Amino acid sequence: MNYHPNANSNLEVARPDFDRHARKGVPEVIIAEYKTVEQSLAIARRFLERNGRAILSRVSPELEARLRTEFEGEVDLEWVPQARMAVLRRPGTPSPQTGGRVGILTAGTSDIPRAEEAAVLCREMGCQVYTVYDVGVAGIHRLWAPLRYLLEEAEVDVLIVAAGMDGALPSVVSGLADVPVIGLPTSVGYGLGGKGEAALLSMLQTCSPGLAVVNIDNGIGAGAIAGLIANRAAAARQQAQRVE
Repeated sequence: MNYHPNANSNLEVARPDFDRHARKGVPEVIIAEYKTVEQSLAIARRFLERNGRAILSRVSPELEARLRTEFEGEVDLEWVPQARMAVLRRPGTPSPQTGGRVGILTAGTSDIPRAEEAAVLCREMGCQVYTVYDVGVAGIHRLWAPLRYLLEEAEVDVLIVAAGMDGALPSVVSGLADVPVIGLPTSVGYGLGGKGEAALLSMLQTCSPGLAVVNIDNGIGAGAIAGLIANRAAAARQQAQRVE
């Protein structure tokens, strides 16, 4: 069939990627911040009809209210208030379980919303997620016990470290951890270099090997990378167990 993009003025404004999780390993997330409420609802309904699940990020209070009324009694709604994310799931649709293990650290409590975005996506990719918040360099003694737990007891496959201000924590963690570390700069800061710019540049200029960096406030991107790493590690563990 030939495709003529201007042949039909009624072409839909959204073409959801229903097979992304199966093809890529990362489910599509509906970022609602730049969509109308009606557009977000329509896309969510299509995902529910096709896949039994819809994931929405940056949900406004108006959209949150509509999600609760529009799908009441029809689907299970998981609401993550700090990230303002919603996961809609039809009854009977299983939650994925892969065996991947992801640890998430934040420098401060102001970084939690973006860290929670990453956590939601990692869980929806089937990973077990361990979170430890407010362990930044202003009180670096708070980091040692949680980091040891994540690495030695939880045995996480990858770490996400969210930080604003000077963005120093990911470099510190990367210098201590023997797993990949993903730096997540957040738009927390003052004046010159605020809004995450200083944190981003600091992470990009790290002298600690093993640190990868996503864009400012890109919790979904950090979660996607971490989930892929953790799931590949889990698959390798399962293969090794079968060989034994």
